[in-house]
Amino acid sequence: MRKEIEIAGRKIGEGHPAFIIAEMSANHNMDYGRAVEIIHQAKEAGADAVKIQTYTADTITIDSDRSWFQITQGTLWDGTTLHKLYEKAYTPWEGQPKLKEEAGKAGLVFFSAPFDHTAVDFLEEMQVPCYKIASFELNDIPMLRKIAKLGKPILMATGVSYEKDIRLAVETCEEEGNDQAILLKCTSAYPAPYDAVNLKMIPAMAKTFDCLTGLSDHTMGYQAAIGAAAIGACVIEKHLTLKREDGGADAAFSMEPQEFREMCEGVRIVEQALGRETYDLSEKQKREREHSRSLFVTKDIKAGEYFTPENIRSIRPGFGLHTKYFEEILGKRAAQDLETGTPMHFSYVKGMEDRKDELGFD
Repeated sequence: MRKEIEIAGRKIGEGHPAFIIAEMSANHNMDYGRAVEIIHQAKEAGADAVKIQTYTADTITIDSDRSWFQITQGTLWDGTTLHKLYEKAYTPWEGQPKLKEEAGKAGLVFFSAPFDHTAVDFLEEMQVPCYKIASFELNDIPMLRKIAKLGKPILMATGVSYEKDIRLAVETCEEEGNDQAILLKCTSAYPAPYDAVNLKMIPAMAKTFDCLTGLSDHTMGYQAAIGAAAIGACVIEKHLTLKREDGGADAAFSMEPQEFREMCEGVRIVEQALGRETYDLSEKQKREREHSRSLFVTKDIKAGEYFTPENIRSIRPGFGLHTKYFEEILGKRAAQDLETGTPMHFSYVKGMEDRKDELGFD
């Protein structure tokens, strides 16, 4: 898989800022104006992209009250059926092209997670630059193969996947000549407890599957997202709503704009702090080396007197000889009178006058 992927002109990978996605999901509450406002708030908060979901209740499941279709797994939505939930949560298709336009005007990348083949066809007509595969769709190999053939980047959530499931998905992309898969560590609990997030899987998946990795986060805070950035996540996805109190299928575990802003700011600060692998010092650090320790005269010395631990010491600042010469100088005689506070040099030591100085801050 590629180690650098480009989505709508935005480069993703090591050495580039994390690609931060605001997931709208069902937080539009069937209100187009609200959806537009979420897009604008995402931009103001610092997101790079906004993502929606493209399905209807009938494309994602069937209308059945049988036990298999009841939601009983201890979720926010227990007590209803899959079809009834998705009837309330889906994003109306007729408004999606207009939402893409609004996102474009705001300078945001816009894409979606399709949930069946008709959604893929619809999104292709919209010319989305990439696709997201939801955790529960990662094992829909026919749909994944259809998307992989398009040659666009694919972000794949792994919230309910065994290693074999992820490997099958990656291999499916490779079979279709698509080397632009990004794996997202995801915990499919809403909200997700911190002890179930397992951020260590982000670098682990990168190593195991030789691809870019990131985080699709469902925790209530932003700490997991910032931690993910610190260990190499190149993509961070988080749900965004206007106010949790407004309700909706996904509101309870979504961020409000100010929280999303704080997350984005935190991620960017961590990225700055990570820096790069180098032993070089900045110009400021080089100047600060002057405060390093070095050898100084700490008691007046007459010419011919011996250097001892009492009259020369390793102290700050660094304008004297390097401390590694301390033991070599001890027991030798002073070539001249030396006053307390004088930085040591080889010229002050009998028998060492011709040696080149190496100072503490060199």
